[in-house]
Amino acid sequence: MQVFHTNRKIIITCNKRLSPYLQQEVTELGFDIKRAFSTGVELEGTVTDCIPLNLNLRCASQVLYSLKSFTAENPARLYKELTEIAWEELIDFSGYFSVTSNVDNEHITTPLFANVKVKDAIVDRIKEKKGIRPNSGPEQNKTVVHLYWKDEYAEIFLDTSGETLAKHSYRKIPGKAPMLEALAASTIMATRWDRKSAFVNPMCGSGTLAIEAALLATHKSPGFFRMNYAFMHILGYDETVFFTERRKLKDQATKTLDFKIIASDISADAVDVARRNAKTAGVDHLIDFQVCDFAETEVPTGNGVVFFNPEYGERLGTHTKLEATYKRMGDFMKQHCKGYSGYIFTGNPDLAKKIGLRASRRIEFYNGKLDCRLLEYELYEGSRR
Repeated sequence: MQVFHTNRKIIITCNKRLSPYLQQEVTELGFDIKRAFSTGVELEGTVTDCIPLNLNLRCASQVLYSLKSFTAENPARLYKELTEIAWEELIDFSGYFSVTSNVDNEHITTPLFANVKVKDAIVDRIKEKKGIRPNSGPEQNKTVVHLYWKDEYAEIFLDTSGETLAKHSYRKIPGKAPMLEALAASTIMATRWDRKSAFVNPMCGSGTLAIEAALLATHKSPGFFRMNYAFMHILGYDETVFFTERRKLKDQATKTLDFKIIASDISADAVDVARRNAKTAGVDHLIDFQVCDFAETEVPTGNGVVFFNPEYGERLGTHTKLEATYKRMGDFMKQHCKGYSGYIFTGNPDLAKKIGLRASRRIEFYNGKLDCRLLEYELYEGSRR
């Protein structure tokens, strides 16, 4: 089964509300999108095409390559259809694989049962053909097979990513209530930042926003930080393709910036964590870290973006104290950030009312399951007129 050279459906998944930014990334990589939906996009290509997708995408979760779609009204039919796939040509019989699933079928009360049926079909087929069974388990660091099963429609994929792409592998110390890297990158892409002017991130926490801004500005892709993907464990994998793509990442990245990226936090410990994460990402020399109250954060003259990701009372802090903080954020932007575009990411609309500025845009996101907004403020110099 020549999956590295055979065009089939590819589904790239992402978290809800990140699809517009994923579409932008996929198009910029030169791929044609056949269909876009709320949690991903569909295109056509080979497993070889999945390699640059895995290395470059900032907003994605998984890159799935379709092997077969079929009708399965019950687990027995699912098993039969799966045993007809030449798994011995995809998975090394002495190797290891794992199964994930997205199941909505009346016969399945737990996805674990569906996973076991998939595993049994694969193991039985390989044992029949090779006389030995591969190992399987929950770790997604080798070959990964994904089942989508809704009602009677079933589709089986090779998950070419394995561990999620939404984590960019540089954040060894997460800090308190960190923003997922894919979400951070998407929110920055949603702003009007031109990646040529200042990016100011008060209340930086573990530094994710400032780091993602530096990575975007230097064209440095997440593939720099990861050396293991599920596609590497599929039979027929040619490592020269991976290293060629990785060389392209290195060649396209720049090492210096002619503008400032500033990250500040009142906690010296938070700034230390942010600096160490930035060092892992190779961008610590591009970020000016400051320990101070957010209102004392340096704002370079000219224009750019100031981006707050404050606490919003769901997991951290207290509501009354945060009301005063939100008002101070509004005052800071109004008084010190003229000529900039201001952004506040929050999951608390009541607190957002305390900012005291009229938002020009309210961009919808989720942080986990929490309904959030990225609020945009045009901070004019002088009168709007």
